Amino acid sequence: MRILLLCHAFNSLTQRLFVELEAQGHDISVEFDINDETSLQAVNLFQPELIIAPYLKRAIPESIWKKTICLIVHPGITGDRGPSSLDWAILKNLNEWGVTVLQANAEMDAGDIWSTVSFPMRKASKANLYRNEVTEAALQAVNIAIQKYQQADFSPLSLRQIETSGDWQPLMQQSDRQINWNVDDSATIIKKIKSADGFPGIKQKWFDRELYLFDVHHEPELHGKAGEFIGQNETAICIATTDSAVWIGHLKDKQSSHPFKLPATIVLKDDIRDLPFIDTKQSIAYQPVRYHSANGVGYLHFNFYNGAMSTTQCQQLREALVQAKQQPTKIIVLMGGDDFWSNGMHLNQIEAATSAADESWDNINAINDLSLEIINTESQLIFSAMRGNAGAGGVFLARAADEVWARQGIILNPHYKDMGNLYGSEYWSYLLPRFAGEENSQRISQSRLPMGLAEAKALGLVDKIIDSPRNLFYEAVRQRCEKLLNSASDNLDINQQLEKKQQQRTSDEAIKPLSAYRELELNKMKKNFYGFDPSYHIARYNFVYKIAKSRTPLTIAKHRRISDIVRRVS
Repeated sequence: MRILLLCHAFNSLTQRLFVELEAQGHDISVEFDINDETSLQAVNLFQPELIIAPYLKRAIPESIWKKTICLIVHPGITGDRGPSSLDWAILKNLNEWGVTVLQANAEMDAGDIWSTVSFPMRKASKANLYRNEVTEAALQAVNIAIQKYQQADFSPLSLRQIETSGDWQPLMQQSDRQINWNVDDSATIIKKIKSADGFPGIKQKWFDRELYLFDVHHEPELHGKAGEFIGQNETAICIATTDSAVWIGHLKDKQSSHPFKLPATIVLKDDIRDLPFIDTKQSIAYQPVRYHSANGVGYLHFNFYNGAMSTTQCQQLREALVQAKQQPTKIIVLMGGDDFWSNGMHLNQIEAATSAADESWDNINAINDLSLEIINTESQLIFSAMRGNAGAGGVFLARAADEVWARQGIILNPHYKDMGNLYGSEYWSYLLPRFAGEENSQRISQSRLPMGLAEAKALGLVDKIIDSPRNLFYEAVRQRCEKLLNSASDNLDINQQLEKKQQQRTSDEAIKPLSAYRELELNKMKKNFYGFDPSYHIARYNFVYKIAKSRTPLTIAKHRRISDIVRRVS
């Protein structure tokens, strides 16, 4: 089918639908819903059989939904209506929620029902649930709706014909989830912040500043007077509650010169100088970098907010890897984070730095140092186990390992070009030819599109796809590693594989040293950071400040490409 995805932005859900529906053989194009005229023009150019709206911030114009069937992907159960669906589900502690596909009409979220898929609610943030359970349910619901569309005798049911438990829910206000530190226990505070994580955050007045709270973690071991600041670590602040404490990892100060999300210790730097420092290794609840081993396998977790890795975090992770390599294991698994595996450089911290160019340079060198440590590991096999999505430098950081394992359904964005034609590093000019081959290397490095795992595996970015539910992924990885330790693989035991790995590295280094690849990449990136072309700095600014695009990129809006228009006319 010819399907137009009409959306506010190319977010995680839209990308997943784009990748999966194209893989099924559908002809997919995307249009950002900037205004009525632009959206109507896209419909006239593409002439879609069906329009699917996975992420919109306004109603579809009548001039479109009266002409073409438009299916809205609503993150709520049947009958649920309103713009804060998932927020309310989290705040109300609901055990089950869902996604409903309904037909656009004159009344918001009140159209005929095409499909609905439910899922159990985890105790997770809104953003995390959206990228995982909501996205999975949405994909199922959209596929069901497409199948029904192709049935000549199918007629969707109106809300009046269906017994529903959902109802209209208004836009959630700050007053609906305001924290009362003298009354709310840790569970209540965590629930409130998680219901707003991603956007808009919880408004809080501290130090005569209006701040927004994100990235919360429970701290059961620390106590103090409710609402009192009791400690800080490298990035977060610890606040006492009525029963224990919570860590707040990120804040936003809309009135500051950097009105976007930053680590709490950066936002409050001048206000918390005397606050005691608590090493994250002493916390059982908030350890962004954490290592543990079991049965001869080491697992290195790095749970960085939104997958962004600052200079300091890259250095900490490298130090943790160095220590892990000194342990008596034969395998080290790079587990990444709970939400994202990694998205590379920390663009927000770069934007907030005194010199964005200098911080960019420091950040990319820190990631390169980490990549080098992975590549040059001789005593263990290194596996990257990707439970969540990854983008830009995070994809190539994963490829630095001996093998990349990825959970079925995640999306990779292995490109830098959309960030102002950034050249990229992490030794990709060595890693891609080695694992993907020269032809595939060109295809990967020149692409600007999200990639599903079938394509990633075919191109050599991923070695194994693990078809496992999200909550069972670690167990699947553990079993795979322990089986590898206890049996032959490709007729080679672990020691033979390590020997083969060392020989390969020695041979590669003799042909062209890693330092040469790094020098080539960094010479290109130096021009991105310090050169006359400001494209990278403009693209980063637009990304950090969330400047809406004025048009849909031609990479996804195929209906706006001259070649496609000519083909359709002819």
